[in-house]
Amino acid sequence: MIYTAARALLFAVVFGLLWLVFARWLDWNSITALWTALIALVISSVLALIALRSLRDDLAVEVAARAERAKASYEARRKAED
Repeated sequence: MIYTAARALLFAVVFGLLWLVFARWLDWNSITALWTALIALVISSVLALIALRSLRDDLAVEVAARAERAKASYEARRKAED
């Protein structure tokens, strides 16, 4: 949850900064907003790979633990049927 919120916040910050830059030179319409969002998505993805590495690693450990618990639960139910 924290990683997802950090990614969304990073995207919002990059989008806001790009909007401030592009608003001076371009007329703001839906196409400009779409292009700004696409550019912000690419930039924030690259930044997230670098800046949010520790959060991503924590999320990976959490997901692996959850998968292991689900696997153990499945195995326990399967053995109970036998």
